Amino acid sequence: MALIDSVRQHLPVKYRELAKFLVVGGTSYVVDVGLFSLLSHTVLSDKVVTAKGISVIVATILSYILNREWSFNSRGGRERHHEAMLFFVVNGIALGLNLVPLAVSQYIFGINTANYSSLTVTIANFVSANVIGTALGMAFRFWAYRKWVFPEELNPHPEIVATELAAQAAVEAPVTERIPEQPLRSDTAEYLPGAGRSRS
Repeated sequence: MALIDSVRQHLPVKYRELAKFLVVGGTSYVVDVGLFSLLSHTVLSDKVVTAKGISVIVATILSYILNREWSFNSRGGRERHHEAMLFFVVNGIALGLNLVPLAVSQYIFGINTANYSSLTVTIANFVSANVIGTALGMAFRFWAYRKWVFPEELNPHPEIVATELAAQAAVEAPVTERIPEQPLRSDTAEYLPGAGRSRS
């Protein structure tokens, strides 16, 4: 908890929502991969497609709950059933976007075992699917969640509100309160009108 509190203190407020989203994405990914590995090596060893479908559905449901209750808990604006439907639609589109780089690598650039070595194809597939595709899908999800699934800011962050109030108070404060008077220096007093009269 100390590490999380330290990161929260130093991370600007506007990036905390993104950081939470990335944590949820990582958690869902681990659940997806872990559950798929468990099912495909036990009760569904002969039905790996079914195992993957179950793991994806469970991970997506977990992702919705964590994003709803944690990442975007200050956003909303839709009824829950409408919100959940849009969430799953967005994730379906994101899954398609995730597959685009892999398809481009395989079918447009022709990086497959017919043209390249197995090692080259493995590296290309990993980069296109797990690096570029994942980044593309996550960027779309974050934008779409804020745009369509959780479109309205319901409860502004307290730190943002406090900063805005302080800035507004500074603007509305009288000039005399914002610029304190400087004491008159003795060497300057000699040149002021009437300053030399006291000597005579």
